[in-house]
Amino acid sequence: MSSLLINALKGENQDRPPVWLMRQAGRYLPEYREFRKKYSLRELFFTPDLAAKVTKMPVDQFGVDAAILFSDITVVAEGLGLRLDFNEGPQISPNVSPECIGHFGFIPEKLDPIIETIRILKQDLKVPLIGFCGGPFTVASYLVGDLEKTKQWMREDPLTFGKLIDHITAISCTYLQMQVAAGVDAVQVFDSWANVLTKEQHKIFCLNPLEVLIQAAQVPSIFLCAESGSYIEKIPCAVSLDWTISLQDARKRTRQPLQGNLNPDFLFEPLDQIEKKTRELIQSMHRDPSFILNLGHGVKPNTPVNAVRCFVDVVKEFCIEGQSPA
Repeated sequence: MSSLLINALKGENQDRPPVWLMRQAGRYLPEYREFRKKYSLRELFFTPDLAAKVTKMPVDQFGVDAAILFSDITVVAEGLGLRLDFNEGPQISPNVSPECIGHFGFIPEKLDPIIETIRILKQDLKVPLIGFCGGPFTVASYLVGDLEKTKQWMREDPLTFGKLIDHITAISCTYLQMQVAAGVDAVQVFDSWANVLTKEQHKIFCLNPLEVLIQAAQVPSIFLCAESGSYIEKIPCAVSLDWTISLQDARKRTRQPLQGNLNPDFLFEPLDQIEKKTRELIQSMHRDPSFILNLGHGVKPNTPVNAVRCFVDVVKEFCIEGQSPA
């Protein structure tokens, strides 16, 4: 598929930057809140018709340049035969422990509803569809139960923890390949918690698995991790950056595509400030063929819908005007 997003991920975009938002389909949309009155999160994730409708909401409302599959990074727990529920966040039972290593199988059919969502979306979606998975370290943290238990396991028994990472990497490769076969045009790997790792741990438990995932996917790939600017030279694909590093500094350190990096809090500012800051960011990366405009993290609950619309419209008007922002 040829599009602004795919062109930018290939380093070939000669038009305005593509724009989409992480968590662009979610709690801030009134239509989504109506869905949540009727359905649990689990029902939305695992009912293809519903998940497809939620995925398309921001595309239909704002005209963003990409859709991202409405799902969750923890759904692979289902494929491992674990129970997955959602309250304030994912609830996985039973938790994984060192004694479990070697006893896990993977049942890809458990994820068939998510793959069917992709097939439904690809029937009429006019923009690229981004699939995704969790980075193995972050997924491991959910499977183990919490981040502190994960760090303790990693310190006390790095050998079995490494086996857990290898297993999650293998099933995540299969899951990404299933998504690609169903039609996703690009993938994003969310290793949200990997910033807690030391430099050596980051290489072993984050970057090495990332290489494997990218090779398995064989489509344009984006990587997200908090404070990823600290490792930007070593990331082998497009990098989704937060606001702790400027895009200009990032561009000096890598030729990989860059995505980001506005603080989601800026969407709570007055509309004229949203317009001003968005234009400033576009101007700062003007004519960069590998730049994707996004937030540095997901859209927050209670974000004003008009703020999101303003943000997207400013980017699209840049193209319509055919000139640099003032």
